[in-house]
Amino acid sequence: MPISWRWRAGASNTPETGRKDREMYKMMVADVDSPSYFVATAAVKLGFFQAEGVEIEFIPEYGAKHGPEKLRDGSIHFFGGPAFAATRAFPMWKGAKLLCALSQYSYWFMGIRKDIEIERGDIAGLKGLRVASSFAFPRTALKYMLSEAGMDMDRDEVQIVESLATHSEWHSLDGIRAIRENHADAFWGNGMRLALAEKAGLAKLHLDLRRGDGPPGARFYNFAALTTTDALIEKEPEVAAAAIRAIRATQRALQADPNLARKVGDDLFPKDQAELIPVLVARDAPFYDASIGPDAIEGLNRFAMANGLSKRMLAPEDIVATQFSALWSN
Repeated sequence: MPISWRWRAGASNTPETGRKDREMYKMMVADVDSPSYFVATAAVKLGFFQAEGVEIEFIPEYGAKHGPEKLRDGSIHFFGGPAFAATRAFPMWKGAKLLCALSQYSYWFMGIRKDIEIERGDIAGLKGLRVASSFAFPRTALKYMLSEAGMDMDRDEVQIVESLATHSEWHSLDGIRAIRENHADAFWGNGMRLALAEKAGLAKLHLDLRRGDGPPGARFYNFAALTTTDALIEKEPEVAAAAIRAIRATQRALQADPNLARKVGDDLFPKDQAELIPVLVARDAPFYDASIGPDAIEGLNRFAMANGLSKRMLAPEDIVATQFSALWSN
């Protein structure tokens, strides 16, 4: 069962550990049903943060909407999402750093209406079609990917339409709704959206950047990362280090037994998503690696500059808390 707890208010030292009591830490992810961000969710829900002595609460909200801003104002302490996400609230990562990767490579998919005759990976074949996407983080990558593939976005050779509005914190059905309601011919999103649309018989896989689809270098546009603030790193480096160890332990646990994901899914997701999450975790588990290598940093830098998120190529230590890099594999 998922664990919930709260430290006592006050600032006295506990006799057992000598550790100062404090307010419980809080974690939010960009999209709760994303198999790539799921590592951060599971690290909280399966007790891996607690095992490191860090009391933490998972906030089950659509973090793409306001997660970076909540990190900036101190409402949350950790954010699991796109590696470039913090730049929305921390321009050029000033004031925030990536602690580790949650998973490797760009993790977005494109699903396309099942009855459209098009060869998988054919981006030129998308001309004249509508592609639905969240207008938060995913749209940035979609527009850039299409431009890199030679699409003239100024002339709307491919029309990007915003996903249909929903009051739910879960966006898993965005792809199904886009196709079923004739809002779009294709959709861009995470693996859960695609899996549900495939299961419903409405869509088929068209692009999987992580596994080689898309223009050259597309898999290095982005990766899922755990972000925190410079302030936390400076004041509580032991908590930042513990967070990385918790993520690494979760990655190993899910690789060894993807069915652990079902425990989290049953607590958080509707039945269909809860049943699918172990399957998607098993598929993505080979990419669960906490390291942030030179290729990842270079790809992220280029993506950030091309999309106005950064004015220049930044050094690794400007983006990543490199002082903790030894923990990525230990």
